[in-house]
Amino acid sequence: PFLQVLRQFVRHESDTVGSLVLERSMNRVQLLGRVGQDPVMRQVEGKNPVTIFSLATNEMWRTGESEVTQGGEIWHPSLLFLYILGDISQKTTWHRISVFRPGLRDVTYQYVKKGARLYVEGKIDYGEYTDKNNVRRQATTIIA
Repeated sequence: PFLQVLRQFVRHESDTVGSLVLERSMNRVQLLGRVGQDPVMRQVEGKNPVTIFSLATNEMWRTGESEVTQGGEIWHPSLLFLYILGDISQKTTWHRISVFRPGLRDVTYQYVKKGARLYVEGKIDYGEYTDKNNVRRQATTIIA
């Protein structure tokens, strides 16, 4: 089954319909992190409402070397510990999450709170907007 699914996405030739070429591709994002602020619901006139919140994800790594050290003065296999020398570094990345689907949008707005640990699955969207100073800006959003 895995190879059948993989073959659907990895192909050397494209499906052609008339002069239109259809190629399979994927835009999928999976995040696990903490909610940065309570979600807000916004609605622009003439458009569907959207629930928006931020999600923080963290990466941690160690710099330095590892060293195996014996614990205690009398060596015994159960007293063997691994001490890792070096500093711990961390990077926090903030993601803007937008929820448009009516049922999920309303549940997100009502129940998701700041600090909650949350799994989000969606697609990444790159867009542009003009700010209040008439400057064009770029925005990256996860559409859940």
